[in-house]
Amino acid sequence: MAREVYAMAERITAEEIREIRKKLRLTQAVFAELVNVSKKTVERWESGGAEVTGPVVTLIRMLQAYPEFEQRMRIPDKVYPLRLWYMYRNEACTLLDVDERRQKVRIYNYTDDLLFRAFGRTEHPTYQQYEEFMESRCFPRSRDKMKLQLAELGVPFYDTLLIIEKTEGRMADDEFWIRIER
Repeated sequence: MAREVYAMAERITAEEIREIRKKLRLTQAVFAELVNVSKKTVERWESGGAEVTGPVVTLIRMLQAYPEFEQRMRIPDKVYPLRLWYMYRNEACTLLDVDERRQKVRIYNYTDDLLFRAFGRTEHPTYQQYEEFMESRCFPRSRDKMKLQLAELGVPFYDTLLIIEKTEGRMADDEFWIRIER
């Protein structure tokens, strides 16, 4: 069987790294976060005469070809008091910013796969759709012996957010879960 070969550069120069970072309008610290290295490493890359090798070369070449990827993966500032991350395994699928008092929801999708998005095709969910989503990540309100299950979780009444804080919204048959930030 023939070995697969790719037209990928094995090295990148300090100047090329500096150019792509500046093209993306990123500081060294932010660029370091994007490529998952320390700021000192980026400083060393940009000031050193030696070419950089390794997996980061492929990532930087992809950023050169698709600079919009950086904006697409950027985490926006929190706009509402509650932030939820809808996750699949360790991958962020949808970020939800929620204002429960004013019943506002804003989402950011980090995947194109509609099956992995919290709201599928819906880009601007209503607060009611958010409530339905949250309930879908909990056991049903009509569950037999629900009060016993709530007591086991230490939750005084059926509240989806309280339940998800305890269970992470994990369901028996899937690998999706929710991380909550207040």
